[in-house]
Amino acid sequence: MKTIRLALAQINSTVGDIEGNAEKIINGIKEAKKLEADIVAFPELAITGYPPEDLLLKPSFIRKNLKYLKKIAQESKGIISVVGFVDKVEDIYNAAAVLYNGEVVASYHKNHLPNYGVFDEVRYFQRGNRIVILNIEGYKIGLSICEDIWYPENPINIQAIEGVELVININASPYHIGKVKEREDLLKVRSRDNLISIAYVNMVGGQDELVFDGNSMVVAPDGSFSAKGKAFEEDLVVCDIDLDQIFRKQLKDDRLRNLRAGYKRDEKVVELFMDYKIKEKLQTIPQRIELDQKETEEIYNALVLGLKDYIHKNDFQKVVIGLSGGIDSSLTAVIAVDALGSENVKGVLMPSIYTSKESIEDALQLAENLQIETFTIPIWDIYQTYIQQLQPVFKDRKPDTTEENLQARIRGNILMALSNKFGWIVLATGNKSEMSVGYATLYGDMVGGFAVLKDVYKTKVYELAIYRNTVSPVIPERIIEKPPSAELKPDQKDEDELLPYPILDEIIYLYVEEDMPAEDIIRLGFDRKDVEKVIRMIDRNEYKRRQAPIGIRITRRGFGKDRRMPITNKFREI
Repeated sequence: MKTIRLALAQINSTVGDIEGNAEKIINGIKEAKKLEADIVAFPELAITGYPPEDLLLKPSFIRKNLKYLKKIAQESKGIISVVGFVDKVEDIYNAAAVLYNGEVVASYHKNHLPNYGVFDEVRYFQRGNRIVILNIEGYKIGLSICEDIWYPENPINIQAIEGVELVININASPYHIGKVKEREDLLKVRSRDNLISIAYVNMVGGQDELVFDGNSMVVAPDGSFSAKGKAFEEDLVVCDIDLDQIFRKQLKDDRLRNLRAGYKRDEKVVELFMDYKIKEKLQTIPQRIELDQKETEEIYNALVLGLKDYIHKNDFQKVVIGLSGGIDSSLTAVIAVDALGSENVKGVLMPSIYTSKESIEDALQLAENLQIETFTIPIWDIYQTYIQQLQPVFKDRKPDTTEENLQARIRGNILMALSNKFGWIVLATGNKSEMSVGYATLYGDMVGGFAVLKDVYKTKVYELAIYRNTVSPVIPERIIEKPPSAELKPDQKDEDELLPYPILDEIIYLYVEEDMPAEDIIRLGFDRKDVEKVIRMIDRNEYKRRQAPIGIRITRRGFGKDRRMPITNKFREI
């Protein structure tokens, strides 16, 4: 039996921190050596972080990444390392380096470049056209990068025909709801169809609005898991793979044999014969398969990690949140405490005459449960001064949303004053439902440096709050149970001005994420007036969304990189 020990180093790289990322990689190599691994693999663009965006247009950035690749190679003695980096051969490539005995012995260039949703790789990289195979003691190991594995016609097909037993696929695959299962299902198909093991190593961590969830895994030729790592945490996943067993399985199946019969080696195939000798292991590595998280837990952990990394990677320490006693600000505060610690979260109550006694009590109870410091700064006197100064201009005009928005903007000013004075970053508390239809005040409650719930529908906000209370009951039940209200005028209720949130969220989902036309949504049973109202609100509020702070992406189609609509736009669905 010939067993190769593979380590998948699921690290949290920071874009642009080439020195720090290189140090993480070197530490990962050292740890893999201690565990007698033969090969250790790191994520896509592990040296530069992902996505580096227009840093890739800086020659000095490319050169520095290559310089540190050589430093990492010096540490790769007695082990083979596969490391994601930016290669430069006339043009630049998204590449995987093979490091061994102090040298870069080979590199693979990503064949398929994603250019949809959050991805812009065609803007920067040249497409690779080679297929790389490592030959170690007669056993063959293929290399590929992320998107390569998603195409039906992909490098793995040729590598399998060429006789590989194992393919190492390095990734920077961002999270969205359903993505984990989607990946697992795909890898099971690819492994079964090609009768090979696939080792999938994914990045972990937050980068601006993106969150990478890790969940690195090794899938056997029958589609079962040989190993599976943690979600939303750095991890070193180590797995012993019986290469002889894979070869025996291939010998008993006619599919590869039939494909090979008519196959002529493509000139694109590069086979590297290595002098590495597979280690004799003192003991076997126990199989470790981490369980998948349920959807709500998964989303919550993505939000915590996304906020934590945004704050820490941008050298902030403390955050400040306007606490209204409502569900959105409450959930934002809880996520902030889980991400940063209660000592780094500040709460501000800014009551007016429309703020209910219950809301103040609920906000203070939440703060006590979370053990965060709070400040109370009433806004009514400030508001009255504004009204007095505006009166000569407003004259006899009746109060309307102008006066409501003024209250929100006063609160935004207070939060930004605290931010400026103490260096606290303001967390906006709006959700995707509100941002979709523009139910938010520009320069008011939209103020903030980061919006934790920006891609979370209101109905999902409630689910997350209920889930978090099962871990420890920190959000007062009254906050979860009471009807949501902006409390900017007497007896105001969100759903009176919008629609019931379950209906609103479904219409938004169909229109924004599925691009479904109005008539198709109506045919699903929704009221025509409701559909037309929601679509009009979505269409006319693009200008607001463009000025909103960035926030964590958890859906397949978040506002921003995923959905890019022109502000000046005369096309209408209705």
